[in-house]
Amino acid sequence: SLTVKWRGKPVFIRHRPEDQIKAAEDVPLNQLPDPQPDSARVQKPEWLIVIGVCTHLGCIPLGQNPGENRGPYGGWFCPCHGSIYDTSGRIRQGPAPANLAVPTYAFTADTKVKIG
Repeated sequence: SLTVKWRGKPVFIRHRPEDQIKAAEDVPLNQLPDPQPDSARVQKPEWLIVIGVCTHLGCIPLGQNPGENRGPYGGWFCPCHGSIYDTSGRIRQGPAPANLAVPTYAFTADTKVKIG
């Protein structure tokens, strides 16, 4: 995981292993408060890029650093009010009304991405 700043906001970049990709792809959309397939949130399945701002009240969720609480879905956990996101950055539990936003981005090389 890597966090960068873009337009004053943290952007979470996560290289997802196969088990996280599979977990994100296997979720039935009818179980999601803000239904969106994983394939609509990524350009390359192994790379997830989301704006790291909780959609409830703008807090910064935990889960980017080793040892931080990622919640039961392996994504991110916002301790302020208990919003829990999965490995695709989709809201699974708590008061957040929407998934973590996906910024506009493009891969300029295998290991380089341009955000915005």
